[in-house]
Amino acid sequence: MLMDKDEFKAIFVNNLQTMFGKGIEEASINNKYMALSRVIRDCISKNWMETNKEYSETGVKQVYYFSMEFLLGKALDMHLVNGGVKEIYREALEELGIDLNELEKQEADPGLGNGGLGRLAACFMESMAAVGIPGHGCGIRYTYGLFEQKIVDHNQVELPDNWLQDGYPWEFRKADKAVEVKFGGTIKSNQQGERWVFTHENYEAVLAVPYDVPLAGYHNNTVNTLRLWNAESLYDGFDFTSFNRGEYLEAMEYRSSVGLISKILYPQDNFYEGRLLRLKQQYFFVSAGLQSIIRRYKKRYTSMKQLPKRVAVHINDTHPAIAVPELMRLLMDQEELSWDDAWKITTETISYTNHTIMPEALETWPVEMFKSLLPRMYMIVHEINERVCRSLWDAYPGDWERIRSMAVIADNMVHMARLAVVGSHSVNGVAQIHTDILKEHIMSNFHKFYPKKFNNKTNGITHRRWLLKANPELAGIITDCIGPSWITDPQNLEEFGRFATDKIIQEKVRKVKHDNKKILAKYIKEKTGVTVDARSIFDVHIKRIHSYKRQILNVFHIMDLYNRLKENPSLAITPRTFIFAGKAAPGYYIAKQTIKLISVLASLINKDKDIKGKLKVIFLENYSVSLGELLFPAADVSEQISTASKEASGTGNMKFMLNGAVTIGTLDGANVEIHDAVGDDNIFIFGLTSQQVFDYYNHGGYDAWQVYNSDIRIKTVLEQLVNGFLPYQREEFRPLYNSLLADNDEFFVLRDFDAYAKAQVELDKRYKQKNKWIEMSIHNIAQAGIFSSDRTICEYARDIWHTKPVVITKP
Repeated sequence: MLMDKDEFKAIFVNNLQTMFGKGIEEASINNKYMALSRVIRDCISKNWMETNKEYSETGVKQVYYFSMEFLLGKALDMHLVNGGVKEIYREALEELGIDLNELEKQEADPGLGNGGLGRLAACFMESMAAVGIPGHGCGIRYTYGLFEQKIVDHNQVELPDNWLQDGYPWEFRKADKAVEVKFGGTIKSNQQGERWVFTHENYEAVLAVPYDVPLAGYHNNTVNTLRLWNAESLYDGFDFTSFNRGEYLEAMEYRSSVGLISKILYPQDNFYEGRLLRLKQQYFFVSAGLQSIIRRYKKRYTSMKQLPKRVAVHINDTHPAIAVPELMRLLMDQEELSWDDAWKITTETISYTNHTIMPEALETWPVEMFKSLLPRMYMIVHEINERVCRSLWDAYPGDWERIRSMAVIADNMVHMARLAVVGSHSVNGVAQIHTDILKEHIMSNFHKFYPKKFNNKTNGITHRRWLLKANPELAGIITDCIGPSWITDPQNLEEFGRFATDKIIQEKVRKVKHDNKKILAKYIKEKTGVTVDARSIFDVHIKRIHSYKRQILNVFHIMDLYNRLKENPSLAITPRTFIFAGKAAPGYYIAKQTIKLISVLASLINKDKDIKGKLKVIFLENYSVSLGELLFPAADVSEQISTASKEASGTGNMKFMLNGAVTIGTLDGANVEIHDAVGDDNIFIFGLTSQQVFDYYNHGGYDAWQVYNSDIRIKTVLEQLVNGFLPYQREEFRPLYNSLLADNDEFFVLRDFDAYAKAQVELDKRYKQKNKWIEMSIHNIAQAGIFSSDRTICEYARDIWHTKPVVITKP
């Protein structure tokens, strides 16, 4: 990608002229951003073509990563960092009177994901390119993403996230690679010789058009592909004949229906049409992706039986689990393989990552909905179920309850997680404790029946985005201390631990943290109007808003802290700034109430002069990757306080750790492994263990009212929800109150409150010991290397996909 400054400037100016017919003086800031993006994109394209050529000619096994979400973040700066050209191009632009930082602000965050699932997929794609794994992503090109979040009168309001309004310069539309996806209709079967032939009739056809996005590796020539599918009508233009026959409105209805498929991420599923659209989305991109894979494979190979040696299909959570019957359909109906041969190929090709034990994410679909929308899929799933149940009967004769709990179709529902397990050769959890819970609790029967399928692959993050890009000053200190090898070999970060007690390095790290806090404080002032003190503890809780993630536990501690400050304004605590961000699903009432409570509480506390500025509460709307790049470097404290056993892994905990924040959390998800890595002295652990939570669920014995009546702090804050203490309608937060008392506190917020409050007191004491705190911070940074997605991807490649890195020579 590297070119000298004069060549770069000439190409940049030429792009402005050819793309917009403007010179530098007349061009808008967005024109300049688009022209720069074209320079970078054209350079990347040369390596992109060479990468695809190398993969094709060598016949290397390629990985296809299917995910409903890819939360990429902005691309321009990462391409500059990965290409090693950021500073030289910055200088060239300055010579043209252009500020690179202003150009980077023009880029929109792609609306292709929501939370940890999508960000993990993006980290994995970046790491595959960085370590040379031949891997490609497969997803949906959402027109509006999830939604743009606004807080209006303390309420979350959802607006369209129109991220494509100015175009997306990193994508290439590949209309010649479009495929047809079929919905509804009927299946006709007839026997021809020894095989059955299935014909799909009276279906609704949708055109799946791919948009390819290049994903470049760090300082190498590898450029992998993220293929995003857009749903389009098969019939373009105005059909005058149909109009005259009175069919035009029907045609318009069809086009509108097609467009909905790739319109938004996660349509509401609390009504029939919303659930139907979700299922349609899932089949749409899975079918399109698998058709594309088979078509590419057949250009080089004649025997489908070699597919597992050349292709690995990985399904990220249960959303793409329909890949199992769809690959079976393609192998049997199109390639004319027998059931047994198709099943062997399918199970050897597909692998599955489970990301949650939450019931709502272990997707199920009503049989009638599934059968009506996807008739051929249902026939295949039904046959899979019959064969699985026969095998279970042979193993457990008469044990109907066990068989029912493992059946793919049971209780008039199609169980997608079960389908993913039986139709894949590998099932992995994403943190050791999560994998243990899958094997011992949630999927224990499957683990006993398929013991060799289950394995653990602890999640990771791409340290190049979350440290090298997001926190360049800290990255520079690390490089000065231990050299640059950590950028490509992140486990070398461990060497930085040698400097934990070095007073000079401590002071440098402290200054960078303070500078990052000032940058965030400026952003907070601009967005909220609230002034926060950069010398206060920045305690950050950024996650999808969900009851099990327990933002409400954090809120109750803030309320109690506020109550104590009101009683004694001279209370000897370090000033605190509590920062929240995250979106609630539009149909998730309690989560939206939690956001409202945070906002209302913030309006009360931030205006109260009696507490002398010792406490501030901030909710930053519309959380995104770009906002995360401001928050992680500035955080002192990382809130990871989910109910033990509920969080599969978490990756925010890793991003905070990498940037020197200290974790306060439960022994849940990857917190367990972070605790193992940094030791007791460098983390604050509290609360119930996973086993204690399971014991309560299985045997009872927990009484929320008992905790309420025995702890005056809890009783006070709960009553403050409904007694007019908060500056809002008196009964507004009654549903939250009832969820904790009348519904017996499903996620043990009240049970863990005392332990959490004590951990916060200890945290405050430790923060006052400035050198000790920075020592803890450096230890966290030094141990973060094992949580790099480079490590995770290498484990997937070795243990699950059975592929190796490929070195791409320069074209």
